Amino acid sequence: MDWKTSAGVLAVIGLGVVLMGCQRRPPVPAQAGQRTIVTTYSILGAAVKDLVGDTFTVTSAIPNGLDVHEWEPSAKDIEALTRADLIVENGLGLEGGMGKALDQARKAGVKFFTASEHITVRHVGAGEGIPSDDPDQAVGAEDPHLWTDPLAVKAVVDALALDLKRQFGVDLSARAADLDNRLTTLDAEIRAKVDALPASRRKLVTGHESLGYFAQRYGFKLVGAVIPSMTTEAESSAASLDALKKLIKQNQVSVVFTELGTPPRTVEALARESKVRAVSLTTHNLPADGDYFTFERTLADTILDALK
Repeated sequence: MDWKTSAGVLAVIGLGVVLMGCQRRPPVPAQAGQRTIVTTYSILGAAVKDLVGDTFTVTSAIPNGLDVHEWEPSAKDIEALTRADLIVENGLGLEGGMGKALDQARKAGVKFFTASEHITVRHVGAGEGIPSDDPDQAVGAEDPHLWTDPLAVKAVVDALALDLKRQFGVDLSARAADLDNRLTTLDAEIRAKVDALPASRRKLVTGHESLGYFAQRYGFKLVGAVIPSMTTEAESSAASLDALKKLIKQNQVSVVFTELGTPPRTVEALARESKVRAVSLTTHNLPADGDYFTFERTLADTILDALK
């Protein structure tokens, strides 16, 4: 084999490796005899994994980095859901594309834990965002984005620890207490940073209405969103963008935050026409270390650094 042939073979092998790396990685298999928990999305999965440690095998149905509002499961994903010992879902309509698959798992007798049933659910308030015909933007509509509030996550893991003890006889009280302390400390840390930002600058324009719990916890005003909806499945219109431009000017907003599922060109045009900066924000996926605490600190720091 001459050097040209060898190079060609190596190139083909290299291309194969790259293509394999681009494919979805299969879920980590459970150890023999170990129970499995499937969470619907990665951020919720990180909190659950922090609670249970190696007591359960924890996987997330929606691959990290994909839009939780729009993702739909494959046949293999549905099989993994129906074979789980427990499914931990968010609820409140967050997992729109998974609805049928989750219903199928329920019919198969899989146990469920719904995170939003164990928190104080935030509702859309009067004067928030842009008036629209979308029912999830009506005053009183339920907000599903609970993971941006560390104390909401704390309530979820406390309830889950009790549920796991009741259903599986597993005592995770020590791990729950440790996680509680760390989440309480995280909340205090973020609050101290927010306190250094004048209230007049705590105004949020986001890709879609995803920061309600964060805003409620730390005293921010929700001015509006590029997609005036709780989900990225909705779309912005010329009328809603014109209304948002007016709100940006009236509230002297200096930054528009863009996130997963927000049309980049729309945000760029909005920022240019409103004479504000566009800043990318990670609201729906975990950082490289897969840690909830890193996610929440990065979220808060990005917001605060942009608004200073």
